[in-house]
Amino acid sequence: MDEQLRVGLVGAGPWAQMIHGPGIANHPGTTLTGVWARRPEAARELAGSLGAEPFEDYTAMLSTVDAVAFCVPPGVQGPMAIEAAKAGKHLVLEKPIAESAEVAAELVAAVEEAGVASLVVLTRRYAPETKQMLAQLHRTGGWTGADSRWISGALLDGPFSNSPWRHDKGALDDVGPHAFDLLDAALGEITDVLAANVTDTGLWQLILQHAGGATSTVSLCLSLPMQPPFADFTVFGTEGHRTLTNRDTPALECFTNLLDDFVAMVDSGTTTHECDVRRGLHLQRIIDLARRKAGA
Repeated sequence: MDEQLRVGLVGAGPWAQMIHGPGIANHPGTTLTGVWARRPEAARELAGSLGAEPFEDYTAMLSTVDAVAFCVPPGVQGPMAIEAAKAGKHLVLEKPIAESAEVAAELVAAVEEAGVASLVVLTRRYAPETKQMLAQLHRTGGWTGADSRWISGALLDGPFSNSPWRHDKGALDDVGPHAFDLLDAALGEITDVLAANVTDTGLWQLILQHAGGATSTVSLCLSLPMQPPFADFTVFGTEGHRTLTNRDTPALECFTNLLDDFVAMVDSGTTTHECDVRRGLHLQRIIDLARRKAGA
């Protein structure tokens, strides 16, 4: 782009401090223009550390930017992102993109009507090792099943342990989109949740149906004292098995890769991407269906 994309950041919590804020401020194609947060003092602190302007009025910030990056709970993000899209702003969305499939569908409609670009922060999809594995899987074919596990004690200790929405929604909404996205990308579209269960300890276990006949299993938990936490992803079939355990690419670098794609989309006028808002709606529908199947 001839000029940097002016981006407003919504949210000033730990992930915004570690990833969104510095990622946008340091990317050659973007400039962090403003920060809005529900706590004005947090917005002032983050904006001050990154050379941006703090805003106490969200609508006022919208008038100064080309795009908005969100780093807030899904129940907050959905309505605010719809407002931003209707104002013609391009969107970087956290997952899940809304609190329900109904709100997510409204967001998709707003994005499509406005003709703006959108990307969802499905962090590992922007890692080179993940892209390489998916490309290899697609070249080889013959995969009939997969297993994914995302287990940690993130709700017990650490920067996200005081996150009310994560305690309320649990691993299904927080890390579930990452697992579902990778399984879907590897085996084909997830078409059904065959079974889902959640324990009193917050352990989710699911069986998923994919287009073409493959099935997969998922285990998700944020409240088990695993040190270190682990996430793995294995596919298997007629060609043996392949496992992705490499997480060498840091989250900030993955976010930078996302911004590369985002800036290129805006510059070229492209509004579709494999990880755009429509992907977010698909993942939200899986979350909602799993919750209904589990009676949770």
